[in-house]
Amino acid sequence: MTTNHSLGIAALAAATALLAAPAQAQNHPITPSQRDTATQVAQRGVPLSELAPSAPDSYTVKSGDTLWGISGLFLARPWRWPELWGMNLQDIRNPHLIYPGQQLFLHKDGDRARLSTRAPGADGLATVRVSPRVRSTSLADSALPTLSPSAIEPFLTESLVVEENALQNAPRIVATREQRVMLAKGDRAYARGSVEFPLAPVPGSQPAAFRVVRNAVPLKDPVSGEVLGYEAYYLGKAQLLQGEGTRDITDKDGKTTVEVVPASMDILVSKEDIRVGDRLLPEPPPELTRYVPHAPSGPVDGRVVSIYGSNGISNTNAAQSQVVAINKGTRDGLERGHVLTLLSDGGRLPDSTDPAKAMLKLPDETNGMLMVFRTFERVSYGLILDIQSGVKVGDRLVAPR
Repeated sequence: MTTNHSLGIAALAAATALLAAPAQAQNHPITPSQRDTATQVAQRGVPLSELAPSAPDSYTVKSGDTLWGISGLFLARPWRWPELWGMNLQDIRNPHLIYPGQQLFLHKDGDRARLSTRAPGADGLATVRVSPRVRSTSLADSALPTLSPSAIEPFLTESLVVEENALQNAPRIVATREQRVMLAKGDRAYARGSVEFPLAPVPGSQPAAFRVVRNAVPLKDPVSGEVLGYEAYYLGKAQLLQGEGTRDITDKDGKTTVEVVPASMDILVSKEDIRVGDRLLPEPPPELTRYVPHAPSGPVDGRVVSIYGSNGISNTNAAQSQVVAINKGTRDGLERGHVLTLLSDGGRLPDSTDPAKAMLKLPDETNGMLMVFRTFERVSYGLILDIQSGVKVGDRLVAPR
């Protein structure tokens, strides 16, 4: 049967999701500046010049879509995400509550444009076909992510920036069962902490989880040479079963000695072989995997520090969907969701038309876009979204124009 519903499909989906997962919407807040921009755009739309040249008249959201991809479909500058949301402020109250199956319509009026979930000329009522049975579906897990989760989730599980002495003071694996040289998933390991911070479970809490890491590689600023942090190499994950301690042993002569009893741990994940001497860092809380793309409020002049997974090889080039470290962090005002323009070095060469052979510095050229998805104090990680040629260590990053 067919019925006219008082709520549009998009509004119904958003309302259902808010009831099913209110915490999810709260975990993805909208900044006041983004809401102000959205409100202004909702009132007047955006100039036609801001639309992408091939912006469609309508689009049905599909499984696997991302907010970044949809922004780029309709807008010439996809980081201008608040405009996309604001064009449909009345229907899409929270940008993270856009779901597969929703249909978006592009409305053009004079030199302005708006995006809506209602077709041009519709009376505001959506026709919804329902079946004669009760269905209950939570939309909490189907809201569109900003980026493809597979592009960054493995990285969030593996990499960690630490201070210089963090690994030296971290708990360490000291022995294995049956004196095995290498450990893998399912093996038992024995570990010790420091005198000040021994490995011990917290009463009443879940068993503590740790990342097993090795070799903190320095991340150096390509301009100043400053060490911005150390990237710990991820090996796997371990769980604390029993804390470390000591016990007194008395021999037949009545002499008492103290024996050290290391903590017992199980290896839960092993990306690579784990061995005695590897260090343990507390498992950090889960990272949010949805981000609001937006341009920084002020100027940025950053550099690519390293290409993740290059093992320190300086001449490696990064391609689209690869992760790079940059020399700006929270101390510089960088935050998750910031979109930056990648510039390729124009190079230097002598002027062949000048008898004096004056040296020329060619302009840096736009090479692509990057979005920051994880920040530390002095360094951040970003995902390359669009690229024209390979990105290398030392390439510049600026705020988009």
